[in-house]
Amino acid sequence: MSKKLNIGTLCVQAGYNPGKGEPRQMPIIQSTTFKYETSDQMGRLFDLEDEGYFYTRLQNPTNDKVAAKIAALEGGVGAMLTSSGQAANFFACFNICEAGDHMIATNNIYGGTFNLFGVSFRKLGIDVTFIDCDATDEQIDAAFKPNTKLIFTETIANPGVQVLDIERFAKRAHAHGVPMIIDNTFATPVHCRPIEFGADIVTHSTTKYMDGHGTTVGGVIVDSGNFDWDAHADKFPGLCTPDASYHGIVYTQKFGRAAYITKCVTHLMRDFGAIQAPQNAFYLNLGLQTLHVRMKYLTESALKVATFLKNHPAVAWIHYPDLPGDTEYERARKYLPEGSCGVMAFALKGGRAVDNKFMDSLRLITIETHVADCYSCILHPASHTHRQLSDEQLREAGIAPDLMRLSIGLEDTQDIIEDLTQAIETALK
Repeated sequence: MSKKLNIGTLCVQAGYNPGKGEPRQMPIIQSTTFKYETSDQMGRLFDLEDEGYFYTRLQNPTNDKVAAKIAALEGGVGAMLTSSGQAANFFACFNICEAGDHMIATNNIYGGTFNLFGVSFRKLGIDVTFIDCDATDEQIDAAFKPNTKLIFTETIANPGVQVLDIERFAKRAHAHGVPMIIDNTFATPVHCRPIEFGADIVTHSTTKYMDGHGTTVGGVIVDSGNFDWDAHADKFPGLCTPDASYHGIVYTQKFGRAAYITKCVTHLMRDFGAIQAPQNAFYLNLGLQTLHVRMKYLTESALKVATFLKNHPAVAWIHYPDLPGDTEYERARKYLPEGSCGVMAFALKGGRAVDNKFMDSLRLITIETHVADCYSCILHPASHTHRQLSDEQLREAGIAPDLMRLSIGLEDTQDIIEDLTQAIETALK
């Protein structure tokens, strides 16, 4: 499938091109194993000498077709599906980090990812420095160490919805000879393709907009193929020196631009096994087929809701990148010219008690830990996902203590606004 096709056509048709008499819909290959005629055929697969399938923990035809579609959407050379977005971010970083290494991450990333890096990675011997998403070039440079292997960040932060200056962060990473890994979950490739702005590896929680219906947990890693690993071979021995577990192959020599994603599949997925089930990949593909249509509606609806909230006297503040006058507005026009996403952050006057009464009064919008699907939902991080943090710690993570994360769904916009209206009125009684 040509990458010159428009994004909507890629959403529908990329990754799977049936031949004569083959199913029009992508088939589910619900099999753990695959048959071969000779021992040598199987052996060549294990030596990475031939392409093919032998065990679904490593690769599966259904998964690979969906991964190929996402790679086409993002403009990468290859992709790998994982069992969750959390697994995708773990694999993406661990593929080039090991005990004794260091990485940099922005402090406003999703709380689960923040904990993965700040707690679990440190237990694995990988040190992490968190920096502000609006750090100056000098502050970013100061965070680097001789053993730094990557910068990790998000296109649109969850839950604060700050928009990253992707180009600037990518330039700082490359100046120090490391790749930039970016989580593009909220923007999706429909609204932003970070590789075009210098990002090297893109991840997603496909559980969110890509699936779009709250049915399927999953993740994906997309390799741009653009980072020159051999130019910094001393930093990345896993890619640039012989792998003893595969008879001494050197990934960059054998797989060229696809070295990173090939190692991710053949090494990490082999050893950790956080594969996405083929049935889930099938559901994910159904979501991808309508991604471009849903994102257009969601962002148009979200802007109307954000405008309503901005003009409501009971609203203390609102942060939505598409709102004229928002602190992120100009940056969003550069990186997200067709709109950001359906997620916004806001607070009511009166603090946490009023926020909680407001949420309890909603009838259409539901209180959920989820975000970015067809149902409108809301969350108060300080009371829910981040309740273990003090107000000071919340602010350090870029989260205001009164922040509510509102995710607009596919319901009629006027019904959403009416539900917000009655809930605000109830909360202020």
